[in-house]
Amino acid sequence: MSEQVPLFLAPMAGVTDVAYRLLAREAGADFTATEFTAASGLSRKDAKSWAKVETHPRESPFIPQIFGGIEDEMVETARLLSGTADVIDLNFGCPAPKVTKTCAGAAMMGDPDNLVSMVSRCIEASDKPVSVKMRLGTGQGSITVLEIAERCAELGVLRICVHGRTLAQKYRGVADWDLIRQVVEVVEPYGVPVIANGDIIDSRSAELCLEVTGASGLMIGRGAIGDPCIFGRIKSELGWGEFEAPWGDLGEAGQKHWAWNRYVELVDEIGGPYAARNMKQHAISFTKGLPGGRELRPHLHAIKDFRLIGEPLNLAFEAYSNRRHNTLAVPEAIALAEGLKHHTFKRKN
Repeated sequence: MSEQVPLFLAPMAGVTDVAYRLLAREAGADFTATEFTAASGLSRKDAKSWAKVETHPRESPFIPQIFGGIEDEMVETARLLSGTADVIDLNFGCPAPKVTKTCAGAAMMGDPDNLVSMVSRCIEASDKPVSVKMRLGTGQGSITVLEIAERCAELGVLRICVHGRTLAQKYRGVADWDLIRQVVEVVEPYGVPVIANGDIIDSRSAELCLEVTGASGLMIGRGAIGDPCIFGRIKSELGWGEFEAPWGDLGEAGQKHWAWNRYVELVDEIGGPYAARNMKQHAISFTKGLPGGRELRPHLHAIKDFRLIGEPLNLAFEAYSNRRHNTLAVPEAIALAEGLKHHTFKRKN
């Protein structure tokens, strides 16, 4: 059995809002980070950008993640975040075209000197530790991760997270855990921990990834979308510590039902104009992987007011969990969703 290591929720746009980060922590994650946020907006004090890096008193450590292709904007943002952040994470791993077309995210892996200069200046500008997340390279030309990781380790970054694919691969193919192992070996003399990311979807893959990479921690992204309980399941199934699952002995559907209701509670607790902005996306994600989810999702999508989406979703979860139906495509839930398509939420007094 593998030795226990910390589990990280990957920063993801439209996913890792404050409520979801708190939920993931309750569900077993040891570290969470904000949605990756553009330094261009943060450095200009854009309100919507700053909403993505809001935190909560129960969130500790608080780790905002930023990206950008303009060094001065990244440096200024690192300085601005130093007042609230415990750690500032720099994104050199995002493969999304809207990010890479500005020479940011994973596109930076094609210019090691520029990337390292940016990291160095962000460290100087911030009085908080700086960590980095990166890919193996751009997929065009040589693999640059070994050089970049070692140079970042020399600068004194707190930790290095490596996703085992190139920019060109995006999320296709298989994550190269062997190359992550090489990163671990390259930075070992500097004492910088490496966090492995890519293709970790359950306790079996988590244990295998640790065996192959020798990493000091695991980061889970897509596997945690709509399933924050993955962290607790990994800990329980690998016998790590004494994690007590707040969902008790519920199965997969029951866990998702618990997680959805807890997410709604956290959104209400946090409040404010942006707390619920990802609610509809999360609701739909919670149906993935369950029988009938594909049939139910179009009806949830059609509900215009995201604050109403929980009603048919809860009805479907309850029917499925209690085995009144063997699918989430419960006729009553679909009918309710159809009836709510054009309704507007009215808060009870």
